[in-house]
Amino acid sequence: MSEPIRITAPLDPATIKKLHTGDSVLISGTMLTGRDAAHKRLFDLLQEGKPLPVEIKDQVIYYVGPTPARPGTPIGSAGPTTSYRMDAYAPLLIEHGLRGMIGKGQRNKDVRDAIVKFGAIYFAAVGGAGALLAKRIKAAQVIAYEELGAEAIRRLTVEDFPAIVINDTYGGDLYDSGVPPYRRD
Repeated sequence: MSEPIRITAPLDPATIKKLHTGDSVLISGTMLTGRDAAHKRLFDLLQEGKPLPVEIKDQVIYYVGPTPARPGTPIGSAGPTTSYRMDAYAPLLIEHGLRGMIGKGQRNKDVRDAIVKFGAIYFAAVGGAGALLAKRIKAAQVIAYEELGAEAIRRLTVEDFPAIVINDTYGGDLYDSGVPPYRRD
């Protein structure tokens, strides 16, 4: 197995173009968090032509609702949530500059099409490993929708956050291409 590719978030188009379905990455830099409630609010604002409370251009959004932080830590357990819950909102956010998403599970056709059309990427993080993933988060700050609690939008500073490319900007889908080598006929 090859070494993980180190990338820095926010993402630029050149970084996205060098990544392919199945690549393991280690992400360092800053990214946002957001789940269903925050996505709906962002979506509604975009549809109304109103400004967003956060800049999403070139950002990566991690679909997570972290647990409260223990004393001396920036965040509690921070495992990925199921991505399809954001599928109704993601294409519009991608159209407005969102570059990356991290979650778990498959994305629908509209999201996959938007990833290709607008040059984005979808990563998966390992579900059930929230305590371990939290160790890769060095700082966390609520920056929008504090009243949503765990679902508030946070800015995370991450170091070597592990993920796998599921949907690349070329139309690749690991859920399709990853199955045939293991299929028993």
